[in-house]
Amino acid sequence: MTKQDFYFDLPEELIAQDPLPDRSGSRLLVLDKNTGETEHRIFKDIIDYLNPGDCLVINNTKVIPARLIGEKEGTGAKVEILLLKRQENDIWEALVKPGKKAKVGTKISFGNGLLNCEVIKIVDEGNRLVKFYYEGIFEEILDQLGQMPLPPYITHQLQDKNRYQTVYAKYEGSAAAPTAGLHFTKELLKQIEEKGIIIANVTLHVGLGTFRPVKEENILDHHMHSEFYIIEPEEAEKINNTKKNGGRIICVGTTSCRTVESAADEQGFVKAGSGDTEIFIYPGYQFKILNALITNFHLPESTLIMLVSALAGRENVLKAYELAVKERYRFFSFGDAMFITNIINAMNENKD
Repeated sequence: MTKQDFYFDLPEELIAQDPLPDRSGSRLLVLDKNTGETEHRIFKDIIDYLNPGDCLVINNTKVIPARLIGEKEGTGAKVEILLLKRQENDIWEALVKPGKKAKVGTKISFGNGLLNCEVIKIVDEGNRLVKFYYEGIFEEILDQLGQMPLPPYITHQLQDKNRYQTVYAKYEGSAAAPTAGLHFTKELLKQIEEKGIIIANVTLHVGLGTFRPVKEENILDHHMHSEFYIIEPEEAEKINNTKKNGGRIICVGTTSCRTVESAADEQGFVKAGSGDTEIFIYPGYQFKILNALITNFHLPESTLIMLVSALAGRENVLKAYELAVKERYRFFSFGDAMFITNIINAMNENKD
């Protein structure tokens, strides 16, 4: 398989630049993973496709204001830092722009000296390890000086930081939001629970690799980025009991999907624990845990469109994307959503 096998043509004006006023008011394209059949709904209608005894798996990671704009000591040149992963104490792996001028020993100041850092090492793919110096609490200073690390295809300024967080965001550590979850409101989640659907929480801290393009022609040569995840024992038990009782595991977003599939054992159950995952899911992959997926629309030739193609088939997915373009759906982080499932079974069980 080549990366061109996952290309689709997307008009730039369909890339959503701002979130809708109502989180659950976005459009929902329902795709039957077996037949390719589609239905057009509103996101809040997702409840019609969920059955009592199903388990909805959500990623409760929280995005940190990881984008810092500072000045290089000595020259005053503008430097941008994007925090990727905390290594230890005050040392972070970061993406620094412009990278060529960020040599080891470079010192950068933020907020007129409220926060300072020094580049101490150059690591994989040109990223830097930087050590921060400050007085007080790092998280409070970051909240004061940092900006939300919006994807490069969003050019508008975000007015409300919370709109790039899910309503259930809890544990800080992500450089990007698990965007499929942005469609849920607290009211919708309450309705879902009242219907008898179990909600299981997992944590996967989303890294910048989410937006990194596949450069190799043969997708098997692509090196997948590493992300840290945690599944608590009680949450693993919810997922495993659902499987034992014949319910479906429905993941909210590719991050939740990657988490449970990374933690799957040979019997098809989830193991509680934590670790780094580099799982790369593409057509031919046999899902061990997931039955259905709520997801946004993804970039052409990305690892994420490869993941959804593994679930629903490449041709079905590309036809659905072509339809979404024709019907003027909104794409990417602040855009509309897809639900990839078995439509007939989902709706029939709901009618019983």
